[in-house]
Amino acid sequence: MTVPFVATEAGGGFELPPIDHLFDFAPFLFEDSTFLALNRTGLLYLLAAFITIGLMLAAFSNAKVVPGKLQAAMEALVEFIREGIIGAIIGPQGLRYLPLLTGLFLFIAVNNFFEVMPFVQFPPTSRMALPALLSLMVYVLFILVGLKAQGPKYIWNAISVPGVHWSMLILIVPIEFVSTFLLRPFTLAVRLFANMMAGHILLAVVFLAASYNFIDFHGLYEGVVPVVAPHGAIPFILGIFIMVGGAALVAFEILVGVLQAYIFTMLAAVYIGSSMSPDH
Repeated sequence: MTVPFVATEAGGGFELPPIDHLFDFAPFLFEDSTFLALNRTGLLYLLAAFITIGLMLAAFSNAKVVPGKLQAAMEALVEFIREGIIGAIIGPQGLRYLPLLTGLFLFIAVNNFFEVMPFVQFPPTSRMALPALLSLMVYVLFILVGLKAQGPKYIWNAISVPGVHWSMLILIVPIEFVSTFLLRPFTLAVRLFANMMAGHILLAVVFLAASYNFIDFHGLYEGVVPVVAPHGAIPFILGIFIMVGGAALVAFEILVGVLQAYIFTMLAAVYIGSSMSPDH
């Protein structure tokens, strides 16, 4: 994201950049490949994966009885996932999924944190590819868990309600089928994607507006380098207020990023737990 986007062709008035400038990035590696081309978004996916793995290894590969700061923080995260999500939603039988859910939470949180990281300022989860892939993984997992735990009856148990008259089942079964096997992965992905995309656009609007009030773009299209000069006292003061609001918005987006990681992980636990037995 660069501030010249806020200049218009005549007069340097404030104008938002096209949406594709905020989300689409040209590949810089394997540009001619259909499947292996790597752009900024793909690089951030890889970086988030390396950070997640690195934090896990650094914290637990040589765990100490008296933990250091990193180990203590990671142990607190694991404890939160074990007690706050698995214990509260699935129960003791869900502890086998503790590494998966912990890694899922941490990976999403790291990707979301990129939104407010200096010189990055882009959440990879605001592109549909990653939320869709993670949702598909959870979708396949909870179906496999259901088939393993309940056998072929799992499909019927998931879409029917015991004790309901057959005439009501005609209405209930299609609704439950669509809700469980069609809408779950879609809503799981869209919830994460839409929240992070909206946050990214909101931050872009705020900080581009602040930049416009601080920087003079009038000579930009005549080849003159823009200068750091306010348009006037009122725009300058307005820019300061926008920057202060932007700082508060950054803190709010950090909270939203963590919350979205929690919601995605919690719903993954709900879907896995619901597949373990008909009672769930």
